[in-house]
Amino acid sequence: MKEFPELADITSAAAALAGIAHETPLEASATFSAMVGQPVYLKLENLQKTGSFKLRGAFNKIRLLSATEKAHGVIAASAGNHAQGVAYAARQAGIRAVIVMPETAPLSKVSATRGYGAEVVLAGASYDEAYGRAKELSAAEGLTFVHAFDDPAVMAGQGTIGLEILRELPEVRAVIVPVGGGGLIAGVAKAVKSLAPQVKVIGVQAEGADAMVRSKAADRLIQTPTAVTIADGIAVKAPGSGTFEMVRQYVDEMVTIDDEAIASAILMLLERAKLVVEGAGAIGLAALLQGKIHASGPIACLISGGNIDVNFIARIIERGLVKAGRRVILTTCVVDKPGSLQKLLSCVAASRGNVLYVHHDRIQHDVPLGQAKVQISLETRDSEHTAEILAALQREGYQVTIN
Repeated sequence: MKEFPELADITSAAAALAGIAHETPLEASATFSAMVGQPVYLKLENLQKTGSFKLRGAFNKIRLLSATEKAHGVIAASAGNHAQGVAYAARQAGIRAVIVMPETAPLSKVSATRGYGAEVVLAGASYDEAYGRAKELSAAEGLTFVHAFDDPAVMAGQGTIGLEILRELPEVRAVIVPVGGGGLIAGVAKAVKSLAPQVKVIGVQAEGADAMVRSKAADRLIQTPTAVTIADGIAVKAPGSGTFEMVRQYVDEMVTIDDEAIASAILMLLERAKLVVEGAGAIGLAALLQGKIHASGPIACLISGGNIDVNFIARIIERGLVKAGRRVILTTCVVDKPGSLQKLLSCVAASRGNVLYVHHDRIQHDVPLGQAKVQISLETRDSEHTAEILAALQREGYQVTIN
């Protein structure tokens, strides 16, 4: 394999992946097209085996190993998706796989990786620290290191997505790709630009993990001191030297987006498209919906993975409902006598507010004697409905604050 993948390497990987990886759907989204004002298509790699695109690159790398390398086994460092891809591919090849994951990796990804038969080692607080430990174990035990992104065979495997997009949507004019270390966008951009150079390739990073954006802007490799984002799959402090060169040559534009927008996109994909998508997978759509990307359609937005912890989904849903004004906490005071609380709740019910819980307190120091402070957690239709409930309570003489 060359230092950088060629189109022939990508087409070879595509042939090898037939029957191993799914050719995932590229689905038109009427909802997001209307919001953006351009035809938007979602490339659903969250529906891929192991839940992300990473299987493609991992399998391609492992299939190209020598018999001796396969006999010794492989090792990788990953926040989760590459881990599952390597574990699955190693099991298919019948070889040993050791995966070093950050101690902060979501439990769902750790469990899934073990479920594919890999030995999991938890080390460090970030991908970069896990990477260092994996390199140590690789040297000590003679295991072949399968890099998460900075490897031409891995890039070639990921580039097969670019071939599929062009085949499924020949008229595509822009492809939006999530970016961490850069392996995905390097392969996709090489495939797309080799066959359709007029198509724009746009990369998106989280504001808290934007090493590739900074590197491209400075035209040199830059490592950030931290990589903090809810999109844990792309929380990388430094891009690869190989992926950076590919981005320099083939990527038209790089943008960043904040975590609030990513969380909003996760919730929107869940609610509107009925898709479970992780932060890294939702980041491209987040940037598109927030107006960070200006491109003519049809636009293919790569949804790179769906391996998200269910507890985190619950927090995102809760936060999203609060932000949309669909879940609020009302605080007021009532006279501390029988029937007062019932009267208050009846007023809320008359306005069709759904009460989730009530907290009644008469002993706090800031509560006047003879009164009780009441906090009501409410579910409403939207912010306008919340305003209607608030107005109804005020008409009844209640002084209400919203938390």
